[in-house]
Amino acid sequence: MKLFDLRREYESRPLHRRDLDPDPLQQFERWFLEARQHVELDPNAMCLSTVGSDGRPSARMVLLKSYDVEGFVFFTNLQSRKAREIDGNPHVALLFFWAPLSRQVVIEGTAERISTAEAVAYFVSRPRGSQIGAWVSEQSRPILSRALLEAKWEEMKQKFAEGEIPLPSFWGGYRVRPHRYEFWQGRENRLHDRFEYLPQAGGGWQIQRLQP
Repeated sequence: MKLFDLRREYESRPLHRRDLDPDPLQQFERWFLEARQHVELDPNAMCLSTVGSDGRPSARMVLLKSYDVEGFVFFTNLQSRKAREIDGNPHVALLFFWAPLSRQVVIEGTAERISTAEAVAYFVSRPRGSQIGAWVSEQSRPILSRALLEAKWEEMKQKFAEGEIPLPSFWGGYRVRPHRYEFWQGRENRLHDRFEYLPQAGGGWQIQRLQP
């Protein structure tokens, strides 16, 4: 199927060098706050790309759950494919795409596991159904049918019918510590505005424009 006619023209305000904050985290927060206002569904959704031991990349959508000067945090089953690949190769990439704003942000960095205390703090904030779901799924592993998954759900629902649900030992989070940012603003005629932040040896960040 050819999709040659499936296109739209980007019509948005330009992104100038003078518009950028010297700190990429502050620039991200500026754009993220705008995304929360204009992106109806999941403005914190991001594509996480990892690389396996065979050198092949894989990607999936996850949800950003916190960010600060230490990095960007998401949560997952620690035995999932993404977790196994991160444990073997911590170099990852995050991609945010906010279509209503014609914007993308790419963050490249290294991922490391967060502490159990941090994982517990988030886990207890989750809806009870999501807490049970964390116990049910052996994420990324094959299963013969959905019926087996639903049977395990009922089993765990009964097991945790009363009281607080504990954090599974196989569930936690990762923090991505950035070493590169890229901010992309869609423009007319595919002449997009792209700016890259790279760390400088003496501290701070170098900002340069990239060709579209």
